[in-house]
Amino acid sequence: MPELVLPDVRVRESLVEAMREVAAEGNRAEAAYLGSEQTRYRAEWSSPEGFAEYVATVRADGETTPRRIGIVPHTTWWWVDGEDYLGRISVRHRLTDFLRDVGGHVGYYVRPSRRRRGHATAMLRAVLPYAADLGLERVLVTCDDTNEGSRRVIEAAGGVLEDQQGVKLRFWLPTR
Repeated sequence: MPELVLPDVRVRESLVEAMREVAAEGNRAEAAYLGSEQTRYRAEWSSPEGFAEYVATVRADGETTPRRIGIVPHTTWWWVDGEDYLGRISVRHRLTDFLRDVGGHVGYYVRPSRRRRGHATAMLRAVLPYAADLGLERVLVTCDDTNEGSRRVIEAAGGVLEDQQGVKLRFWLPTR
C-alpha cells in the first residue's frame, strides 16, 4: 500500500528508473527540478553510499539548512509502495511573493509510469497533516489553467479556487 515517507535509500533503483522516465517524457518543469538534482548528485547515485548521501541532503533541507537567497525551507516526502518510488511531494514552510502568486506551498509529481491511478490525490491528502505540523493552517497549491488533471487532483483533495494569476490557478486547502 502506498505511503508517504521521508526520502529513503531503499528505493534507489526505482528512483533512478523514474529519473529515466522523466527524461524520456520531456516534462521541462520536472526535468528542470530533477535535472538540477541529477547534475548535483548523479555520480553519487551509482553507489549505495553516494545515494545515501543524496538522501541525507534531501532529508536535511529544513529550517536550518543553508540555502540560496529566495529559496525557502521545505520538506520533501516520497510516495512509495514498498521499494517502488511512485512520486514526490514537497511542502514549502512559508511563501515569498513569487510563491504566493505562482508556486504555492506544495509541489508534487507522479512518475509517468504510475499516473492515472489516484496517487497524486492520495499523496496530496496524506501530506496535509504534515503541513499542519509545520504550523500551516492552510496551504496554497497552484496549477496551470490548462492542467485539467492537476486541477482535478487539487479539488479532489479539498482545494477551493481563490483566483487566477496569469496562467496559474490558486487553490487553498485546509490542513486539518
